[in-house]
Amino acid sequence: MANERENETNYTIYEDDALGDVRIADEVVAIIAGISAMDVDGVVSMAGNAGSLQKEIISRLGNKVLSKGVKIHMEDGLVKANLSVVLDYGCVIPDVTAAIQEKVKSAIETMTGLTVAEVNVQVADVKLEEE
Repeated sequence: MANERENETNYTIYEDDALGDVRIADEVVAIIAGISAMDVDGVVSMAGNAGSLQKEIISRLGNKVLSKGVKIHMEDGLVKANLSVVLDYGCVIPDVTAAIQEKVKSAIETMTGLTVAEVNVQVADVKLEEE
């Protein structure tokens, strides 16, 4: 886990010469994106392996990895978020994915003050109702 922390990217969200800087880790931005995406009706879960194999194993053991299925990139001062989701069968995919994009963009910008340039959503799977 120490290596994982060393590879983490931090973004400066506030600078004050008298008090210092406020930085936010990309993992925090990814968690905000994941939680807000899960809040959209029609989203069953996050999908994919956005992090390391270790995160996937932890997730399968029952500990929730809130950034699963989310990749965050910062480029030219703008956030680019890539999300991979599992949706309910029968939902209107364009409507649900548009809602995910809006909710994630709004949450990241409101909570961090960062500017979101892109929220890309990949539908990785559709969950059928259990019989």
